[in-house]
Amino acid sequence: MSPEEFRKHAHQLVDWMAGYMKNIEKYPVKSQVQPGEIFSKIPDNPPLNPEPFDSLMADLEEIILPGITHWQSPNFFAYFPANSSPPSILAEMIISTLGAQCMIWETSPAAAELEEKMMIWLRDLIGLPSYFEGVIQDTASTATLAAILTAREKATGFRINDEGIEGDRPLRVYCTGQTHSSVEKAVKISGIGRKNMVKIPVRSDFSMDPEKLREVVIEDVKKGFLPCCVVATICTTGTTAVDPLKAIGEICAKNGIWLHVDAAMGGTALILPEFQWMLEGREFIDSFVFNPHKWMFTNFDCSAFYVRDPETLIKTFEILPEYLKTRTRGKVNDYRDWGIPLGRRFRALKLWSVIRIYGIEGLREKIRNHIRMAKSLAEMISSEPDFEILAPLVINVVCFRYKPKGIPEDQLNGINEALNHRLNDSGKIYLTHTSINGIYTLRMVTGQTNVTMEHVGTAWELIKKAARNF
Repeated sequence: MSPEEFRKHAHQLVDWMAGYMKNIEKYPVKSQVQPGEIFSKIPDNPPLNPEPFDSLMADLEEIILPGITHWQSPNFFAYFPANSSPPSILAEMIISTLGAQCMIWETSPAAAELEEKMMIWLRDLIGLPSYFEGVIQDTASTATLAAILTAREKATGFRINDEGIEGDRPLRVYCTGQTHSSVEKAVKISGIGRKNMVKIPVRSDFSMDPEKLREVVIEDVKKGFLPCCVVATICTTGTTAVDPLKAIGEICAKNGIWLHVDAAMGGTALILPEFQWMLEGREFIDSFVFNPHKWMFTNFDCSAFYVRDPETLIKTFEILPEYLKTRTRGKVNDYRDWGIPLGRRFRALKLWSVIRIYGIEGLREKIRNHIRMAKSLAEMISSEPDFEILAPLVINVVCFRYKPKGIPEDQLNGINEALNHRLNDSGKIYLTHTSINGIYTLRMVTGQTNVTMEHVGTAWELIKKAARNF
């Protein structure tokens, strides 16, 4: 493709992008295709000769778009936000054009130094102490794995990296049943083993019970286990419960246990002064992660990972083959030593773009507005006698179910599951669910970049109508 052809098609593509964003509500929110439907429409063999870009765009419309679930639709209320925004998209275009591989400082000094500065901006914005240093990971799952591996090495004097895990005292990792599944995956990958992940009971608000944690740690030490890491959560995925960091941190400090905090979505709310209470006990944190790519309008992937002691993190991951030796080593941050992958994208650029174009007050207003919408939705649900709220409202996630009078409890899960499928199959809105004490629970998240109260109100009317027309 010549520069002239690229310019022509790039202009066409930008027009398509703008049209997509403008008309996104015309698409079914959840893809309506059946398994294998897209696969069967793609030729079995690649083309022998070059094809025009217009042909690709035609297939995008006819084959690909029907199989897309439209996360950027304001009628997307499922899972969690994976927000995009015009400033982030424009920055992604620059990132793709530059095509930089940002593994070390010398491969793109601007990428390394902008990332360092963006991590300072975010650290100060969310209220972490100034001694924390940060790095952009791809996802919170990767950051949590990095935290658990670092905790493992610190607890064992870095022996496992050199000698392997065999022969050491069994390590223990503590969390709750509300903790994200990435913790279980990290425990498996780290070699600690799933049977050594201990789930601490929760309190009535679904947050970790610190007294139960204290009891379990004392008992584990007596049994010869080595407590390694506690994973606390600020806003769990299912119910947005907030674990009490101060009480948990005091236990960790007393017993030499690494405290990792997963604030994947909820961390964005920390930019609001009125939500700084969630970070009480921050002085005990060893590592912390939240995702600007969830609720801070920055395209996936962009996960902000912070550590109290970067030297321990680097010692866990660094390796220095000859071809990566440079004259600047030790003078700069070579972020390939701060995590698992060698290769790294220039993610800091899109974060820089979003923060500058929205401004701090612009970001705060959008987050506050999403929280206000959730509160209004919860009030509407509570006013209906045949619906009930099932978890405390903390940020922007409302957990509820349909509970018509006279229906036996053992039938309600099936009714709510059927309701969820009916709503999603309509293509008009998209919800997902969780299980709370065995109860099938509908979750509605008001966090999409362009959602308005009108969208929330329309969705609620659809939910009521679908529920009452069984």
